[in-house]
Amino acid sequence: MATNKASNYENDQVLVEGNSHVKTMLLNRPLKFNALNYQMVLQLIEEFQKLENDPTVGLVIVKANGRAFCVGGDVIECYHCLLTAQMYRKQLTLDYLVATYTKPLVFLINGAVMGGGVGLSMNARYRVVTENTVFAMPEAVIGHYPDVGASYFLSRLSSFFGEYLGLTGARLNGAEMVACGLATHFVPSKNLLLLEKSLHEVDVAEPNTIQGIISKYTQQVPLKEDSVLHRLDLIDHFFSKQTVEEILSSLEHENATLKQEWITKSIKSMKAASPINLKIFLMSIRKGRFEPLKECLTRDSRITTHTFRRTVSNDFLVGVRATLLEKNYKPKWKPSKLELVSNDMVEIYLTKMPENELKLPPRVMREKAPRAKL
Repeated sequence: MATNKASNYENDQVLVEGNSHVKTMLLNRPLKFNALNYQMVLQLIEEFQKLENDPTVGLVIVKANGRAFCVGGDVIECYHCLLTAQMYRKQLTLDYLVATYTKPLVFLINGAVMGGGVGLSMNARYRVVTENTVFAMPEAVIGHYPDVGASYFLSRLSSFFGEYLGLTGARLNGAEMVACGLATHFVPSKNLLLLEKSLHEVDVAEPNTIQGIISKYTQQVPLKEDSVLHRLDLIDHFFSKQTVEEILSSLEHENATLKQEWITKSIKSMKAASPINLKIFLMSIRKGRFEPLKECLTRDSRITTHTFRRTVSNDFLVGVRATLLEKNYKPKWKPSKLELVSNDMVEIYLTKMPENELKLPPRVMREKAPRAKL
């Protein structure tokens, strides 16, 4: 079984243990909340490929050491790294490898899963969450946009719930993740080791067997009364609008007469976010709703390469500096207002750069597992 022992050694950031038939892969950077750096991404690609090509391995389990599953990419390292674009393309390649993995993958997501951690896990077949799980994609607040395939997996959620999550950076708990389809099963954290032990005893790693084992530990957890998922009709009403300006205006109009906490939080978050990145995300998710994952990842690569090159805006560097380095939380966005962001500015982010195009290998998407009913 994989150990929970922490390590400060760089070559121990990804650990793999288990028996000959079932392997557990452990994200092991707990002091950094398992944020993905370049070396981790390269290690994960190498280990996933090695296990996929090993004919004796039938099942791979992925979990993390520490309080968080993975809070995203190591943004501060990206800020300082000269290989930022290259690292990002490797991260997207990793996400595509997971989504198209030829063997069953079980992700045990206990703790925070954000940004790059979401991109890594949301396209796996089995996505198990707990009462400790917190989902969020708050990239727009730091001058970026929900990427790593978010335009694919968020657009597949009910109606316009994905737009809501990406534009506001709203958090979901484990029960809400199962209810909306981001997770497949809810298992109390106290039972995760028992579940992992049972999975390691599998002789034949076929879907019905794996589904049956996970289901033995699955609990049905009702949504809390104040869950935003009870307000899907309102969310669809607001977030189906054609532009970010219309979405924000409709929220403010509603909030003037019917004050609800989730609406107030949505307005506050959107007003604090980078205007151009809100528009980039809305454009991206609207395209992604009708595209395969490969095209969504290719678009993310183009957009983010322009972001790193500061082709139109410097908001990413400004946001990282203000929120993660100086921590004054007062970034000066340029353009500073939504109405100053033209469609032409957003379209520039879709421009191809042949020397930096993402080259994904030909692979086939696996069918996702059915999710448990709450």
